[in-house]
Amino acid sequence: MENKYLKQRVIGIHFFILSVLLIGNSSQLLAINIGSDNFRQNPFDTVEEMTNQLLIIIDFHRSNYPENEEDYFLSLNNLLGDFVEFNFVAKRVMGSSYGKVDPELRKSFLDVFRRGLIESYGRGLMAYSNEKIVILNRQNLSDTGRVIVKQEIQDGNSSYPLQYMMVRKRSDKTWTIVNVSLNGIDLTKTFASQFRNSITRHSGNLSKVIDSWL
Repeated sequence: MENKYLKQRVIGIHFFILSVLLIGNSSQLLAINIGSDNFRQNPFDTVEEMTNQLLIIIDFHRSNYPENEEDYFLSLNNLLGDFVEFNFVAKRVMGSSYGKVDPELRKSFLDVFRRGLIESYGRGLMAYSNEKIVILNRQNLSDTGRVIVKQEIQDGNSSYPLQYMMVRKRSDKTWTIVNVSLNGIDLTKTFASQFRNSITRHSGNLSKVIDSWL
């Protein structure tokens, strides 16, 4: 039971993993003036900035949570949308089913998939209590379009490893997250397995998969 709690806590802290925070009047107070997007040209700086913004959101909403849960989720949604390539992740989760279904159904699955991630892990974020979070493998980059950024949550004598798979966009050379591994658990593979099981359970009916996903 304790391991399950710790795993959920770690997932909640980081997924997802993840824009300007301008949702609602209260969230406008959270707008972060970065000055430039130069950090997006480096995958390690990208993860570090994402983490900093995430912790600001948690701190801002903690005192009134869960009464302010809707605004909290909206702020997370904006942040995650700027750092995570949700379309790519959802495509990998759907696997061979992606090209076989109506585009509107694909969009509906993406929406419910994204909502489920944000709400589930957003609740887990509130377990964060000022643990130290460090990047372990900062390095000079060669001419590559893909890199794994290793991060660690340090809590006293314990530590929880995270790995972000980052890819560089061809359009503007910025880095984006396409997968996260937490304590050795590959989230994309985990959700892909969940999707396949649901497709089998509902005899290939994606509408039923969508309705039952949350």
